[in-house]
Amino acid sequence: MVTDAGFDERESEIARYRILAQEVTDPLAARLLQHIVIDLEADLLRDRAASAGRPDG
Repeated sequence: MVTDAGFDERESEIARYRILAQEVTDPLAARLLQHIVIDLEADLLRDRAASAGRPDG
């Protein structure tokens, strides 16, 4: 089970990747970082939904 602190940490990680994607000058690197952000956001949403569906979460 992921705690609220775990979700907050993952949101911070996503924010860091977003900043990197904006600051990087290599188009390929920027695109890869954007895909990483998309994957991390999808994982976070999935885990939040799973956590919300649990009786103890």
